[in-house]
Amino acid sequence: MTLFERYLTVWVFLCIVAGILLGQRMPGVFAAVSGMEVASVNLPVAILIWLMIIPMLVKIDFSALGQVARHWRAIGITLAVNWAIKPFTMAMLGWLFIGWLFRPLLPEAEIESYIAGLILLGAAPCTAMVFVWSNLTRGEPHFTLSQVALNDAVMVVAFAPIVALLLGLSAIVVPWETLMLSVALYIVVPVIISQVIRRSLLASGRLDAFLTAIAPVSLAALLATLVLLFAFQGEQILAQPMVIALLAVPIAIQTYAIFGIGYIWNRFAGEAHCIGAPSALIGASNFFELAVAAAISLFGLNSGAALATVVGVLIEVPVMLSLVRIVNGSKGWYEKGLKPHA
Repeated sequence: MTLFERYLTVWVFLCIVAGILLGQRMPGVFAAVSGMEVASVNLPVAILIWLMIIPMLVKIDFSALGQVARHWRAIGITLAVNWAIKPFTMAMLGWLFIGWLFRPLLPEAEIESYIAGLILLGAAPCTAMVFVWSNLTRGEPHFTLSQVALNDAVMVVAFAPIVALLLGLSAIVVPWETLMLSVALYIVVPVIISQVIRRSLLASGRLDAFLTAIAPVSLAALLATLVLLFAFQGEQILAQPMVIALLAVPIAIQTYAIFGIGYIWNRFAGEAHCIGAPSALIGASNFFELAVAAAISLFGLNSGAALATVVGVLIEVPVMLSLVRIVNGSKGWYEKGLKPHA
């Protein structure tokens, strides 16, 4: 791990502060950037995510994807945690903390809306950012790509029914444009671009030199994304700090719990650390673009549901970086006594 990666949490904190301050000092500029959207997908953020994940995708040799079939246990764990466990534990934690423990401290009229936002967040597992977390934990890139692709396919058919069930709605309006555009922007287009670059570099013998030179770009894009997100939402943070803090509690607990279930389950299943880490991290992270878009379309831009999904965005990077640290620090424990399956 480089010196920059070792102190990444410091840079993250500085970017959070910088984002809030810049959002207050230049509200017009960031309002304009925030408005650069197509189907609720912010295009500047999408470009930064490209810069995060394309360097990682360039490393992937697609001819080796067939090897992933032997990790069917981890794929099964990913799907079970993301779709059979995660949405329901998020709903439970929402009802426990927001609907009961914190109820006296929150505006009564927004309680149900806050819980709905948490449910939307819990039903939208990660799409793009898992490539970043996997890379930081030395996860197996072919497995990471395969589980993301399969997870996205399941999301297309499972998101609406699960949310409808948990919200108690007879029908839910799924922001299909956001869902499909996000999959195209964060998976299809980066994969195509990365493989074109990879083939060109392999033909010229410059692949290794390129990967070394571009390595810092992913983390720089991550930090720039953080500045943008906190600049966009700085006003909400400063205006409702108590509400933000209370909503963050069940989200943070959910993130650590879902990670723990996936990580330990993969270890008992005999999956290698480089497989178990990305399998656990994809469920812990969230597809916040879809969650925010669904909250806005169902409950409105200024609703408690929209605010709850935004809180998920705000704590995503700091919490996930702490999980990256846990994964890297626990590698010895994970591999101790591990008996790989046949």
